[in-house]
Amino acid sequence: MDFGRWFRRAPKRQVSDDGGPVLVGDVWMDARGRPASSWRATARATWGRRLGLATRGFRQVGAWLVGVESRGAVEKRSISSVPWGNGGGNVGGAVSVDRALRLAPVYAAGRLLASNLAAAPLRQFRETGDGVQTLPLSSLFASPSSQGNLNDWIWRAVLSMVYRGNAVGYITARDYLGYPTMVEWLPMDWVQVLDSMPSGEGSFVNPIWFVLGNRVDPTDLVHIPWFTLPGKILGLSPIGAFASMASTNLAAQEYMEAWHATGGVPPGTFKNTTQTVDQADAAVIKTRLTEAIRTRQPIVYGKDWDYSPITVPAYEAQFISTLKLGATQLAAIYGVPPELIGGETGGSMSYSSPAQREIELIQLTLLPWMSKLESHLSMLTPRGQCVSFDADKLIRLDPLTRWTIYEKQRLIGGANIDEIRNRENLPPVPGGKGQDYTPLPIQAGEQVSTPTVRSDPDDDARLRLIRGSEQNHG
Repeated sequence: MDFGRWFRRAPKRQVSDDGGPVLVGDVWMDARGRPASSWRATARATWGRRLGLATRGFRQVGAWLVGVESRGAVEKRSISSVPWGNGGGNVGGAVSVDRALRLAPVYAAGRLLASNLAAAPLRQFRETGDGVQTLPLSSLFASPSSQGNLNDWIWRAVLSMVYRGNAVGYITARDYLGYPTMVEWLPMDWVQVLDSMPSGEGSFVNPIWFVLGNRVDPTDLVHIPWFTLPGKILGLSPIGAFASMASTNLAAQEYMEAWHATGGVPPGTFKNTTQTVDQADAAVIKTRLTEAIRTRQPIVYGKDWDYSPITVPAYEAQFISTLKLGATQLAAIYGVPPELIGGETGGSMSYSSPAQREIELIQLTLLPWMSKLESHLSMLTPRGQCVSFDADKLIRLDPLTRWTIYEKQRLIGGANIDEIRNRENLPPVPGGKGQDYTPLPIQAGEQVSTPTVRSDPDDDARLRLIRGSEQNHG
């Protein structure tokens, strides 16, 4: 294409010319028999239409760009403040774990679960035909991490499950048989998993794991989910699932903090009952009264003055009730007793001993968590070996009850003397005399007979079934 013709200027025509083709832009127009004003008007109309189309096109493109920018601005816009001094902040949306930990019930629930599970001794054993053989802890549980000990390691795993719904660890060392000897728990923000494909790679049966954006072999990971859903590899995050509840409680807590920080309402009213006080005197009186209240000094005034303090209980704004409700709901989510994290029970609690409350905590709260950890940690041990938490160690009985149990165990041969002394951190009996498991009645020479059940109920009338008037016992 000859781009030079775009810039070529046609020779100036005279009115007396006989006419001919005239270059208008990139179009030759016939000007014969037409005055210059005529073809110039035609040229202006032609270019006007073209420029109009171009202008409308640019206007539409500009409007579209402005619309995209406006929509993007609307999507990113957030109201960080309001023009009035009442009400809480924005409720809803994602809540980070760090922000959720500002709630005392969230912190208390994690502390309660992690501290108790980490305090329970971990036992390793092998099931044999003759019973259970206790084994020393393997290297993984003796020194599981480069930082801290087994207690710290379990703390990290439990807290990751409590707040993120999953505990994902990377195997950093193995023994000569390929079993893990060190596992480092990873922040869940580092971990992504693809399991949404219907089949093949990236499906539930063949997921793809990523750590910091890098694909990782699943055999190098240890994954312990908490609340699992069908078709999902990662467990449900409680903080993410109940973000609205956490936001509501955070808003109530922040609003209560602001209420106390700003005063919320004036401390009281101070008026003269006999005369009118002008603005200048009122300002001086207010300053003196405020200074006296702030310094906690007595207020001295005459009989013509009346001071009425204004007290607004916190429960009128439902701060306390909202926070207690949030703690109770959080206790239901984690399965912990509400009263241990600041909530309220559904009804009156009957009196129970501390030992009974510890038993209830273990049975209702800790056992499901222990079972989840035991099943996954046992998969890291050689075939036929298992690990288990000794939940009985979490129950601390008073000395009388504890030794009464020891006495009954020794009576029936459930434990020997050395085992009982070992539980109390005492040395064994010298000479190996504390190794005998023989029940005490047999050891004393008494004849112990095995109780039998009579086969014929007619031998004893007390065991005979009584037929009722409308009953048929066969």
